Amino acid sequence: MTLMQQLGLSPQELTRSLANSRVLVVGDVMLDRYWFGDVSRISPEAPVPVAKIARMEERAGGAANVARNIASLGGKATILSVVGDDEAATALTRLMESDGITPSFKRDPGISTTIKLRVVARQQQLIRLDFEDAPSHEILADKLDDYAAIVADHDVVILSDYGKGGLTHVSRMIELARAAGKPVLIDPKGDDYSKYAGATLLTPNRSEFKQVAGSWQNDEQLAAKAQALRSQLQLDALLVTRSEEGMTLYREAGAVHEPTLAQEVYDVSGAGDTVIGTLGLMLAAGLDMPLAMRLANAAAGIVVAKLGTAVCHQRELFAL
Repeated sequence: MTLMQQLGLSPQELTRSLANSRVLVVGDVMLDRYWFGDVSRISPEAPVPVAKIARMEERAGGAANVARNIASLGGKATILSVVGDDEAATALTRLMESDGITPSFKRDPGISTTIKLRVVARQQQLIRLDFEDAPSHEILADKLDDYAAIVADHDVVILSDYGKGGLTHVSRMIELARAAGKPVLIDPKGDDYSKYAGATLLTPNRSEFKQVAGSWQNDEQLAAKAQALRSQLQLDALLVTRSEEGMTLYREAGAVHEPTLAQEVYDVSGAGDTVIGTLGLMLAAGLDMPLAMRLANAAAGIVVAKLGTAVCHQRELFAL
């Protein structure tokens, strides 16, 4: 029996619903560059491996990867973010459009688009080089105006915080979305969650939640901390993703746990993007939160078996 059959879902009906679902993704975008090669010797200049590069790849990362997951599952995604006025921003725009995503990028000539360059040899990452700047207040204000103009045209809003400065006005974005009657899902960052108050759902991973709530010894203590934070921030729900322990959804009615479906963990980078992207799209398609969580958990299990910033395709999810 397939997962869709277990959940009582018709793939054909869900496909139609997903195709009509519109999700607005806002946050920090980045260009993930991969240089693949081989290592056969150590440098005579320093005790470091010499990588002979054979091929290069570019992928959209950060909040853009959330949008990619939405599009790959058959939904409509718009991505709103601040980028530099450079070739990396042009590359990101091209990647978004090739995936059927609507890019709404504010170009700031005073910054560089965030780039993460990874050198990979024999399936092992040798080094990662980061290039990034914080956007200006003027550009951020312009972005907020754009957000206010288009938020009502979408079914769900996802705010993907990578701590790069793109969500400086996150509290106002929550207010505007809730005023328009739109659910707001947030992938949080840092140790101050007060700015996310009033959101529909937060999706911290285990270590992120521990940074905010402190450690716990058992599931009962974890539940108490999660429900306390949910109540304090006036959230509809809190989803804690717990790596090999699966994920747990905390709502006023209680907790729902979903064990991990990952068969083989190859690379966890981008798994959080898949979780929140799938959740947001499924809610936009009319599914309830526990059902959306089960599909998000399954999608994450698919993605962690892939290398680098990857997505879950609709056909892969439906084939489980």
